[in-house]
Amino acid sequence: MLEVEAFAGRAVAEMADQDLAWVGDPATIEALLSLAADAAHGVVRPAAPIATFLAGVALGRSGGDPAALEAALAQIRRAI
Repeated sequence: MLEVEAFAGRAVAEMADQDLAWVGDPATIEALLSLAADAAHGVVRPAAPIATFLAGVALGRSGGDPAALEAALAQIRRAI
C-alpha cells in the first residue's frame, strides 16, 4: 500500500494542486481500491476505473468531504 500512497503523493505534486492532497489520504486510497475490486469482480474488470473515476468526481466536487465519498461508494456499489 505504501507504493500506492507514494504514487498518489507524486501525482498530486506533479499536478501542483494542493487542493487534491486528500487523494493521497490512506483511507481514501483504501476506499477507492476496494471499490475498484468490487467493480472488477462484480461487473467486468474494465468497470473498475469507471467506478473509481465516478467516486473521485463526487469526492472532488465535495472538496474531499469523507461523507460524500461514503455516499458515492454506496451509490456506485448499488449499481454494481
